[in-house]
Amino acid sequence: MRKTPWFLAVSAVLVFPLGATISAGSAEAAELRVGFTQDALTLDPANHRKRETETIIRNLYDGVMTQTADGRAVPELAESFRQIDSLTYEAKLRRNVKFHSGDPMTAADIKFTFDRLTKEKAMGGQTSPRQSLLGPLADVLVIDDYTVHFKLKAPWPVFPRMLPVQEVVSKKFVEKVGHDALATQVNGTGPFKLVEWRRGDSIIMERFADYYGGAAAIPPVGAAKADRVIFKIIPENASRVAALLAGEVDIINEVPIHTIGQIDRSGKAKVVKANGTRTFFIALNVTRPPLNDLRVRQAANHAIDKKTLIDKLLGGAATSVAGVLSPESFGYKPGLREYAFDPEKAKSLLAQAGHANGLDVVLDTEGAFKDQAEAIASMLTKVGIRTKVQVWEGAVLTPIWRGEKKERDMYLTSWGSSALDPTGIFVPTLRTKDRGNSSGYSNPNVDRLLDAAETELDVEKRAGMYHEAEKIVAEEAPWIFLWVPQDIYAVGSRLRGWEPGSDSRINLHRAYFAN
Repeated sequence: MRKTPWFLAVSAVLVFPLGATISAGSAEAAELRVGFTQDALTLDPANHRKRETETIIRNLYDGVMTQTADGRAVPELAESFRQIDSLTYEAKLRRNVKFHSGDPMTAADIKFTFDRLTKEKAMGGQTSPRQSLLGPLADVLVIDDYTVHFKLKAPWPVFPRMLPVQEVVSKKFVEKVGHDALATQVNGTGPFKLVEWRRGDSIIMERFADYYGGAAAIPPVGAAKADRVIFKIIPENASRVAALLAGEVDIINEVPIHTIGQIDRSGKAKVVKANGTRTFFIALNVTRPPLNDLRVRQAANHAIDKKTLIDKLLGGAATSVAGVLSPESFGYKPGLREYAFDPEKAKSLLAQAGHANGLDVVLDTEGAFKDQAEAIASMLTKVGIRTKVQVWEGAVLTPIWRGEKKERDMYLTSWGSSALDPTGIFVPTLRTKDRGNSSGYSNPNVDRLLDAAETELDVEKRAGMYHEAEKIVAEEAPWIFLWVPQDIYAVGSRLRGWEPGSDSRINLHRAYFAN
């Protein structure tokens, strides 16, 4: 039997009533622990844009729709979901859903949730940072207690794919406690209830006995199998791996590549992977010399030996990309021209651009990607693009590169789209002056294709528009196109009922331990 770590020793009184007894063996089997890299920013589902926060919240709250491990959007709080016309979707709600308070969930809660997400200043004077994730959603109409219609301002075929990341809150509860209280208080419909949030240390949850069961399309349906779940915040890689191998946690995320062999050989845990949704790239500042010259940008792409970088730095756990989209994204088509590793061609292009003696640039990145940035800088330097790496705090670096005026050279970064649709990555990063357009790239033809694809309901036409836009972007090279890494987890050998999915969430409703 594993030793109970210090951080759990005082939590039992919070979970079990005074005087309750439970055997050591069943307590061990009923408590599931996750060694997690980051604490939640908030427990308010409408007030963040952070995937790690979403992972924690999704165990406490459910949505109208959810996502399967293979990326399909399926009804969850909805019993059924259908499109009525190009501007209207209908959700028929389950009738047996309760909030943790015991109050029934109705259509009024759905409308309240989405008004809070989309209306200006609807969160006690604040507008939700998730507003843009719902695109042209104009209103939610309550048809009856268990039917709602989602009304769009314009056709938006990706709308159902965006619903799994919008969790439903209780109208009655928020009106009682106020919007700000949702940062720390939880009254969801999810499989677990909040017991305690110890900021920077752990988030403790217990099984919600009256849970309606979850999505019918993801069996088994029913209450959570674990009595309680603890997300233990362990940012340091070595400490997270050590906690797993010591049996102090049962799942860890972001497994370092160099520890995969150690974990798999231990007999105590195994490594599991899922194809990720984050495209990594180097944004090239196209608004000023020297990277406003197409030949310099193409030279930078030819300088990078992506296969060696993936094999040596990422343990082979990544897929090279020729453009913007992951191979699993809607709209992806093979055959896009990829820049071959060709140092001599890179040098020739630099000479044609007037830089036969080379040029000097700075590559910005965050600390987590320092090793990758330095390896890339070395390859660029060898062809004459002498590159210095500068490491920044993410909170400082992001505003520098997202601002309208671009004053830096290169930025190693990534962008994720959990819906695996181009609207989540292509539009914000490459449409003129959009919120994630770090390179300052602007092409009217690309803008036209992206705007048209947003409202195109014909699947083949829509995919074709994205492919055409991606061909233009690949040729004009506002990025050094890199890779989509796999998400790497490790799980204890006794854990069953959980597998990683493409949405990077750790949903523990169905997780349990083998005897």
